[in-house]
Amino acid sequence: MDSTPSGYEGLARRFLRYADHEYRNASPLYEHLARSIASDADLLALAAHVSPEQPTPNLFFAAIHFLLLQGQTHLLAQFYPSFTSAPQAPQHAYPALQDFCRTYADAIRHQLTTRINQTNEVSRCAYLMPAFTLISSLANARPLALVEIGTSAGLNLMRDHYGYDYGSGVVCGNPQSPVQLTCTLRGDHRPPLPEQMPAVGLKIGLDLNVIDIRDADEALWLRALVWPENRQRAALLSHAIDVAREHPPQLQSGDGLSLLPDILQDIPQDMALCVFHTHVLNQFSPEARDRLATLLETHAATRDVYRLSAEWLSGDEPQLELTAWQHGELHQWRLAYCHHHGQWLEWLDFGDALG
Repeated sequence: MDSTPSGYEGLARRFLRYADHEYRNASPLYEHLARSIASDADLLALAAHVSPEQPTPNLFFAAIHFLLLQGQTHLLAQFYPSFTSAPQAPQHAYPALQDFCRTYADAIRHQLTTRINQTNEVSRCAYLMPAFTLISSLANARPLALVEIGTSAGLNLMRDHYGYDYGSGVVCGNPQSPVQLTCTLRGDHRPPLPEQMPAVGLKIGLDLNVIDIRDADEALWLRALVWPENRQRAALLSHAIDVAREHPPQLQSGDGLSLLPDILQDIPQDMALCVFHTHVLNQFSPEARDRLATLLETHAATRDVYRLSAEWLSGDEPQLELTAWQHGELHQWRLAYCHHHGQWLEWLDFGDALG
């Protein structure tokens, strides 16, 4: 067979690119499978059912993982660290994948055409925590009104219910929580961490496709998006889902830019309004990014507004940035560099303003 099946050259390159830049050193199983799929016309044809704007390899593997998690019995599960503590070697997995895809082609196709790649990275709360602590200080400890754009299942709105360990005895949050997040501190500056968690007045999450974790299949889809080798992330996700079911945040489905004006208008004046988003702007058009900035700036004419963003639109690492409209004045700071899943945090000198 030709190494690049005719008609699927672009899709094959995409699988190879993910093997080289996403899965290498992170998921040996997905790396091997992605390289093999790139030269398999039958599996490329199946993967082609994914909408072009979605990350096809991630969605394809999540669909298979989902069906296995649902209980479909197959030899393929023996290669997944999410199912066994002693998985078989990834380099022998491809025939099992081919057989699984032949056996469950219709079920896979259904997942590929009805699902989107929509993770909820709970560990990002480790770098959000010091930023919210700072905002609380700037706002004179008024209760925070948190509005998250791109909330997914709303798990990052629950950060005041989690425990945090930054190493060397630096801890905060709830030590009894089933969700205990660890984060390595880098650099010369220690981030501000609370002795007591900043008060939160309300939490609202916005997303085009809110994930309802009360629905077992939707919660399982979140789990399926976690790569098989990431047992710790899977466990954190499961515990965070339990916390959110016990303390459900207010979530709204729809276009955040359309929903936001009315939501902001209803935020009580005695609360510190903080709009935040993590790894969302890459999905926004330049026009949509401008609309969001203008919307917040306009609202800041009537009250203080804080905008916290963790995005990776340029540079070698994601950047945590704060924009504050306070007492009619605009302030902007780059607070930190951070790992995209919250594994480490490099807090910067708060005195260094942007722009």
